[in-house]
Amino acid sequence: MYRLGGRMPALLVLVMDILKGTIPVYGSYFLGIEPVLLGLIAIAACLGHIFPLYFGFKGGKAVATAFGAMLPIGLDLAGLLVLSWVLVVFITGYSSLGALIAVSLAPLFTWLVKPLYTIPVAMLSILIIIRHKDNILRLLSGSESKVWDKGSIKE
Repeated sequence: MYRLGGRMPALLVLVMDILKGTIPVYGSYFLGIEPVLLGLIAIAACLGHIFPLYFGFKGGKAVATAFGAMLPIGLDLAGLLVLSWVLVVFITGYSSLGALIAVSLAPLFTWLVKPLYTIPVAMLSILIIIRHKDNILRLLSGSESKVWDKGSIKE
C-alpha cells in the first residue's frame, strides 16, 4: 500500500489489518479458549484477509493480520518480531524477506516468551510462509522489489 498510496493510507491499512487479527484472538482469549483453538481462530482471521469475499477472494499476505493475532501473547513478542523485521529490511531492503524471517523466528520467540502458545504461532507461521511462495521465488531469482523502489511494483 505504501508504494501505491503513500504513508498515511499505508499506516491506516496497517492498523486495520493488525486489528483484524487482534480483535478475534483477544476476544477469544478472554472467553478462556484453549491455545490451539486460539491458533485456529488466528488462522481463520488470516484466511479472511487472504481470501476476502468483497475483493473476489484476492487479498494480501496476512502478515499484519498474523502480527495482530500474535499481539495478545505479549508486547515482548511483538517487539522481537518488529525488531527482526526492521533489521532485515534495513540490511537487505526486502520487506518480504523481513516478514519471512520474522515469522520464521516467531515460534522460537514465542517459546522463549510464553511456551504455551508455541504450537499456535507455528501453525500461523506456516500459513504466512506458504502465502509468500511467490515472494520466495522472486527473492531467489533476484527480481523481488525493495522497499525504497517506490514506483516499481513487480508482479
